[in-house]
Formats: sequence, C-alpha cells, structure tokens
Amino acid sequence: QVQLLESGGGLVQPGGSLRLFCAASWRTFSSYAMGWFRQAPGKEREFVASISWNGASTYYADSVKGRFTISRDSAKNTISLQMNSLKPEDTAVYYCAAGSRTTYSRSYYRFDDDYDYWGQGTQVTVSS
Repeated sequence: QVQLLESGGGLVQPGGSLRLFCAASWRTFSSYAMGWFRQAPGKEREFVASISWNGASTYYADSVKGRFTISRDSAKNTISLQMNSLKPEDTAVYYCAAGSRTTYSRSYYRFDDDYDYWGQGTQVTVSS
C-alpha cells in the first residue's frame, strides 16, 4: 500500500523556522519526483517546491525562493522542507506528493497532474 505521511507542522512566530518531513512507504520511492504543495483557507492548492528523483534538481515557487529548501534522503525514503523566515502568508496545510508521469525538466513537477500520490497534509500556522 502506497502511503505518504507528513509531519513537523505546528505553530511558529513570524520570522521563525520549521522543518516538514514526508515519509514514503514503498521501495521504489527513489524513482519518483517529489513535491510540496500548500492550501490556505479559502484558496486553491498551490505549488511550493519539487525535487527530482535523484535529488539533483530542485524548483521553487517565487514566493518561497530563498527561504525554503527541499531535500530528500532516499536511504530513509523521506523528503523534507526546511522553512525559514516564515511569514503569516505561509500559513496553510502542507501536502507532499510523489510522481513519475513525466521527465522532471519538462514541468519541474509544478502541477497537480504531475503527481500520482498525495499525503494527508500537515498544518503550518505562522502567527504571533
């Protein structure tokens, strides 16, 4: 059974940091591109960051570039999202996703349709 399980969310003050994790339950995890998306209340889900199957390439939304870092540890079947300099507008439910539908350089896995599997999400709240 394929599962993605996010963790690490919580409440943090503006300017603070959080690190999100996503654990994958299947052995071929290393052949999948991975991504993080988020959905704020009343808004559509949006792309945050993605990483290629081998970790060699990453791509970020302009809104998080320079503040967030995506990485993967294939030996542990996990990816992470280090979030620094957090802002109230980063408040959202964060989802990780896994996909193998296209080559990474074609779309940088920025779109929902690039992905096969989704986690349940973890809440991140940035507030003083």
